[in-house]
Amino acid sequence: MNPLPHIGDVVCAIIERDGAFLITQRAEGRRLALKWEFPGGKVEKGESHAEALHRELREELGVKVAITRQLTPVIHAYEDFSLRLIPFLCTLLSGEPVLYEHRALAWISPAAIDAYDFPEADLPVLDEYRIIHAASMP
Repeated sequence: MNPLPHIGDVVCAIIERDGAFLITQRAEGRRLALKWEFPGGKVEKGESHAEALHRELREELGVKVAITRQLTPVIHAYEDFSLRLIPFLCTLLSGEPVLYEHRALAWISPAAIDAYDFPEADLPVLDEYRIIHAASMP
């Protein structure tokens, strides 16, 4: 039995603004099509996680962010591949998100998370984010 192909480290951003955070919907015809996710992508050889995140957000959405905190990495195996997801809390510094690669985007509140279909690897990140967000509420 062959082991699953491991695609490596994938970074993602939870970009917060005005009590909401940004999610994007994957395009049709791609792996995990139509799932909602945090924007980001694969770390290329020689890149730090932060460099990869800034590059991916520039390429995918045309935005610049400030990283405020790294969350707990998640190792997840799907049926046909595995990955290590490295999430970051961020704030938008410049630009308004543009859909260069995704089907749709939405700014949602933590209370609305359950209304969206996320990939399995994102679920532990969402759980940690809910805890962080609840702890920051007055």
